[in-house]
Amino acid sequence: MSRRVAIVLLAFALEFPGLSRGAGAPALPVPQKKPVTIEALANPPKSAPQPGAPIWAPDGKRFLYTESGKLWLFDLSTRAKKELLAMQALEAAAVKPPAPERFDFTNRRVQEPEFQWGCSGRTVLISSEGDIFLLHLDTGKWDQLTATPVREADPKLSPDERNVAFRQNHDLYVLNVATKKVTRLTHDGTPTLLNGELDWVYPEELDLGTAYWWSPDSTRIAYLQFDTSREPVYPQADLLGRAAVYEPERYPQAGDPNADVRLGVAPAEGGRTTWLDIGQTRDMLTARVDWTPDSTALAVVRLNRIQNRLDLLLADAKTGDSRCLFRETDPYWINLHGGPVFIRGGREFLWQSERDGFNHLYKYSIEGRELAQLTRGAWEVTSIDGVDETAGQVYFTSSEASPLERQLYRVGFDGGPRTRLTQGAGTHSISMAPGCEYWLDSFSSLTTPPRRTLYRRDGSELMAWSAADPKPLEEYVMLPAEIVQFKGSDGSLFYGKLIKPAGYQPGKRYPVIVNVYGGPAAQQVRNAWSGPLSMDQVLAQHGYLVWTMDNHGSAGRGHQWEIPVFHNLGEREVKDQVEGVKYLIAQGLADPERVGIQGWSYGGYLTLHSLLMAPDVFRCGIAGAPVTDWRNYDTIYTERYMGLPSENPEGYQRSSNVENAANLKGALLIAHNFEDDNVLFQNTMQMSAALERAGKQFDLMIYPNKSHGLVRGRNHFNALTLDFFDRNLK
Repeated sequence: MSRRVAIVLLAFALEFPGLSRGAGAPALPVPQKKPVTIEALANPPKSAPQPGAPIWAPDGKRFLYTESGKLWLFDLSTRAKKELLAMQALEAAAVKPPAPERFDFTNRRVQEPEFQWGCSGRTVLISSEGDIFLLHLDTGKWDQLTATPVREADPKLSPDERNVAFRQNHDLYVLNVATKKVTRLTHDGTPTLLNGELDWVYPEELDLGTAYWWSPDSTRIAYLQFDTSREPVYPQADLLGRAAVYEPERYPQAGDPNADVRLGVAPAEGGRTTWLDIGQTRDMLTARVDWTPDSTALAVVRLNRIQNRLDLLLADAKTGDSRCLFRETDPYWINLHGGPVFIRGGREFLWQSERDGFNHLYKYSIEGRELAQLTRGAWEVTSIDGVDETAGQVYFTSSEASPLERQLYRVGFDGGPRTRLTQGAGTHSISMAPGCEYWLDSFSSLTTPPRRTLYRRDGSELMAWSAADPKPLEEYVMLPAEIVQFKGSDGSLFYGKLIKPAGYQPGKRYPVIVNVYGGPAAQQVRNAWSGPLSMDQVLAQHGYLVWTMDNHGSAGRGHQWEIPVFHNLGEREVKDQVEGVKYLIAQGLADPERVGIQGWSYGGYLTLHSLLMAPDVFRCGIAGAPVTDWRNYDTIYTERYMGLPSENPEGYQRSSNVENAANLKGALLIAHNFEDDNVLFQNTMQMSAALERAGKQFDLMIYPNKSHGLVRGRNHFNALTLDFFDRNLK
């Protein structure tokens, strides 16, 4: 039976149920969708396993992926998959390191890939349970390269596949694949002198995922050495056992010393490190390091401490001498993007810059001379996804179609007309194969669950890779989210996302819950899937109007949209959020006497600041993991926007929630992990003390996680959230 005929017969049966069943036949039960509840979030329906993200082969015609604990190879030319190995076999063979005596506060953004292709496309390096393995694709066999009770961290296969570099404790080593001989490259590593190892704040705020790099010719390794001895120690402590365990974390707060970082080059066979002369190391940030294709030099991106000046340097790998290719400055701050992308054999490179107010692509010569601006307009390039050297084209994702969307485009190395490759309004995230012959598009919208599709170079569809998970939508009611536009009192255009409550009646005013993040480098309102199984859906089912909007300072709208928060975090964000509430009231949607607000991290800060600085607008709020005083937060993030505390004391004082605790009028719940490695619990303790001194009552919930998010306790917090708003807004 054809699909069309089946649909027609089904429609006929629904229209005339007596005819389809026969006279007098009992009615068949129609499955009823359920409202989303707290219990549903705690016990979501089980879904079929989904394949992991593709790990592209060097030839761009195959990729690895994981599914159900196994490693698979997919060939795009034949559209066939092949099982390579069960990861359990490697886990069983590994010599597992003993449990550490105390928790290691390694930053969540450190990148240590589990799988790495060899440049030949015939081998795969695998890291499992602290040991290193090499898989041979031609035979399907694997070699165990290390079997030690010490973790070999961040392993990297050399481009010629003869050696593997890794880190043990705080030093770098190289292992010869054929002989298994291990050569130690550095000898001075200590808990405060880290060779090829990142401190906590660099990956968190500069998105630097590793601290060492093989040269393309496999002869040398460039690495960063972090001296963290001047960084203050925050006294984290695990209080869950019979005895408290001291778990210190190196964490520089605004105005504190950063790590002293220098860049060196070591021979792969061992020997003296050449330290590169890239200028003063103290109070400078070494943010990006890239080898030139010919292995003779390193491109280094450096920022001054408050990040309003950026230098791109080229350093000779042999002599250590460097020269500045160009400098960028900004009266406010520079948003850091990727490093140079070399093209045409290293004679030229692509560069991202916001110098005209929006992030765009530029082409430079290796001498530092600007050759062309490839993209321009009142929109943002959000990522470089691939470079096709043969065709002389670069593939990039941007917000050109709308600040609410992300679409894939292609443009030539010399600029000119752009070609849009993705279709469908929404958010496209691209994984591009080397050579750009194929790419995987992960797409979703407000009304379309995530799906992944493989495409050819020209944008034609090759095949569906993974379909959307239908189970949540089949079982649960999803109240629709709609994006609205409105103008504030000063003419600013704002975007908001609105979910109306179940059983919504026009003309009736509802209690409102404002979801807020509001901080720089983040965008909440997008045409992207949020799904039926969310706390927003629970709140809407309980009669709340759920509202989210992006204020000034948030990402996706260009640098001018961000800069009103400069040296004055909190003030403009609260003003804009109040504009959003006024809009809902003017539309006849919101009850002005029943407005709550909630957020986590920067959203926790902004929740508190809104309650304190607009106490007649917001009746209650839940502040999760809140920054309560910017002098408590880390150096690189805080100083980018607020400057140094010694140079902007009024701004730090004005933006502090601790200093404004006496303004609290509404109900407040603060929730925080006791060992939060990002927004330190110190923030909540200081806020609690200030509220107590001011005679203000509030609720406090402490969770025992060693992280910034609720790894454990999410179900508890969801129930706590619903109960808090029900008590204070109904």
